[in-house]
Amino acid sequence: MTDLKTDDTPHLISTVDPEVKIEHHVEDWLSFGIFWTLAGVVFLQFFTRYVLNDSVAWTEEIARYLLIWITFIGATISFRRGTHISVEMLQHFMPEKLVRPLRFVIDVLTVGFVALLCWFSIAITERMHIQTMTVIEWPMSIVYAGVGLGCFLMFYRAVQVFIANARRRWAEDPAKQTLIID
Repeated sequence: MTDLKTDDTPHLISTVDPEVKIEHHVEDWLSFGIFWTLAGVVFLQFFTRYVLNDSVAWTEEIARYLLIWITFIGATISFRRGTHISVEMLQHFMPEKLVRPLRFVIDVLTVGFVALLCWFSIAITERMHIQTMTVIEWPMSIVYAGVGLGCFLMFYRAVQVFIANARRRWAEDPAKQTLIID
């Protein structure tokens, strides 16, 4: 992260701010809302337990379920940004004529796996409709609906990545950064 001045000497401190690009995606806003709802529920639990010395019963359970929701919807954000953990070492040592088919296979497997997750999330959501939450008499399918929503959003992003890679014919993405700093 060095800037080159007119004398071409590298400097460690940059005085130019990078241009901020604000994107509005559904999963960002959902995660934002769920996160702050989770923060409010956890604060309510803390306040009632340690200040009022009389804990509200439903806060721990709802916080756990909101954490499940934010995990799966947050996975969609990681999918969109390409920041999921992956093993890329093999690609770096292979010739380009073998890397492109490998990227194609990876994309097909990814779309297939996420589609399978969508299928299983529908099945588990339907099956869990008869079971109720422990403290609140709501069906557990509400909790698993968040898993399904996250899986379907990931599927949408997986198809987008597949189409983008197909347009480049599975060549290296020139816009991809190796280090993402928000």
